[in-house]
Amino acid sequence: MADIETAVVALRRSRQRRALARLAEGRDEHVGPHAGLPDAVFELLDAIEAGEGQGLALTVTEAAALLGVDQPRSSRLASQALEAGLLRREADQHDGRRSLLALTSEGRDVLAGMRRFRRGIIAEATAGWTAEDRAALARHLTRFVQDFSAITPR
Repeated sequence: MADIETAVVALRRSRQRRALARLAEGRDEHVGPHAGLPDAVFELLDAIEAGEGQGLALTVTEAAALLGVDQPRSSRLASQALEAGLLRREADQHDGRRSLLALTSEGRDVLAGMRRFRRGIIAEATAGWTAEDRAALARHLTRFVQDFSAITPR
């Protein structure tokens, strides 16, 4: 348990230091002309795509909760993504007062580039690993994230 806890804390510290974002500096081909946008805008795109994967469309307020930011910050991030052409607003068909955020095709392209970049970094970090070790990490890490999510509040 101590080794797992240490690894989880190290991952959290790495995220807080925005290690992946720093690796991306100078390799902006994965986001193209949107390289000047804050990293949090791309985190918003990730959250919206994750919601879509669960059959959910997010409002700015719901996105704020997922990102762990306040509603005004989420609104600013959404505005930046909207202005950049990465998101669009859609009316909620069940509640006309709600405005849902949806990815544009350009937003999907940016996310695809980000996924290629992140997967490349993971491949680089695990280059000396066997295929079996990579598969075991994928299986166990996925299970850990699912089980951890099940016991933590949203």
